[in-house]
Amino acid sequence: MELVLSLPPLPEQVAIASVLSDMDAEIDALEAKLAKAKQIKQGMMQELLTGRIRLV
Repeated sequence: MELVLSLPPLPEQVAIASVLSDMDAEIDALEAKLAKAKQIKQGMMQELLTGRIRLV
């Protein structure tokens, strides 16, 4: 059985790989931002639950 694949030209492959790499970097940055926000939220909740900070 013979399988024929049609591949885009090399410059187009490089451009696609570049876009995907940029997207991976953006996802990593957003995940880091989310983790930081979750840590801040956890810290704020701890302050409220221990009574060190009160809402007015």
